[in-house]
Amino acid sequence: MSTNDILERARERGNGLPYAGAVTPREAHELIRSNPTVRLIDVRTDAERDWVGRVAIAEAQHGAVQWSTYPGGVPNPEFIEQLAAVAGKDDVLLFLCRSGVRSRHAARLATENGFANSFDILEGFEGDKDGEGHRKSVGGWCKAGLPWVGA
Repeated sequence: MSTNDILERARERGNGLPYAGAVTPREAHELIRSNPTVRLIDVRTDAERDWVGRVAIAEAQHGAVQWSTYPGGVPNPEFIEQLAAVAGKDDVLLFLCRSGVRSRHAARLATENGFANSFDILEGFEGDKDGEGHRKSVGGWCKAGLPWVGA
């Protein structure tokens, strides 16, 4: 599937959303693999990336901008400024968090601030909890078998 096909499907999925659309983890990986201008923006806290793991993709395609800070979960007041330091307004941006909630908010705020090609990565890095309260087994980047490095 081509980059354009994936983005078209993502835009259809996002019809009515306040950002460009949504991609599955596998679609996100394919976009990153096939197009060096696509940027994955990990909006998890620094602690999450350090303790849980992070995507394993080229540094040039990866940006980390906390949506909220740790400890305390306080919204990052410099989110847009920090995003602008790692991505351009015309870039295709794929926002990733733990389970797909913060990334939706980040995609919306980015869109409102002129980053028109902002997409949510559905399911996030770890996905939802399973019946025993564990992550990485129901959905997400890790469950899809995509490249990542543990803490």
